[in-house]
Amino acid sequence: MLMSVRGAIAATLLAGSALAATPAFADEAAPPKDFTVTGNVALTTDYRFRGVSLSNGDPAIQGGITVSHKSGVYVSTWSSSIHGGDVYGDQELDLIAGWTGNVGGGLTLDGGILYYVYPSGHVGDANYWEPYASVSYAVGPAKLKAGLAYAWKQKGLLDNDGFHSDNLYLYGNIDFAVPKTPVTISGHLGYTDGVLSPCYYCAGTRSFNDKTGMDFSIGASMTVYGPLSVGVSYIGVSGVSIDGYTDDTVVGTLTASF
Repeated sequence: MLMSVRGAIAATLLAGSALAATPAFADEAAPPKDFTVTGNVALTTDYRFRGVSLSNGDPAIQGGITVSHKSGVYVSTWSSSIHGGDVYGDQELDLIAGWTGNVGGGLTLDGGILYYVYPSGHVGDANYWEPYASVSYAVGPAKLKAGLAYAWKQKGLLDNDGFHSDNLYLYGNIDFAVPKTPVTISGHLGYTDGVLSPCYYCAGTRSFNDKTGMDFSIGASMTVYGPLSVGVSYIGVSGVSIDGYTDDTVVGTLTASF
């Protein structure tokens, strides 16, 4: 819709210029691009959230869309298929609002709030809120990022004993774009203090004695054709290893972006 409106305005301005016999250029006639819309659709071999599988170790379909304003304000939605049983159902829907921008010294700040929604769950209240913030810095072909997310005690967050709990997540990322290639190498390290993750599949089947945990990943991605890209990552998490859920694994992803 936004593209259609911009096109109509541009056409009107060009027509008026022609009637006035005054030369004009298309970039001068086009209205300012206040909003941009981006999105993607992906197929992944396993949906791993902070190291833990939320798709029962099976493939998942994912996708999202973001509307951004030139001020840095954005709203976004993202969804993935999951294996969540009666409580969480078979879909995760994330609703996001935030702001990102350069804050000086080459630093980029990104902060906002995320609401996890489980529309097909029908037992209890699994939805919960999670504010987040991160700062990133580019060093040549490398991008460094550090961030945190904190979810206060809510109905949708339960620890392994069934009590409401909060959760703090700290992480660091590095992305290195290999010069003169379409390949980007990525690394991630995360630390959780509180609920290790929304455990969609394992109520009564796993026993973490500690409410802290680490997760990591290392991988590579590359553009293969137009909007299509592929990626592969080796992912692991500390704690009890359960086959298909918390064991180390290799995840492949095919993404189409627009």
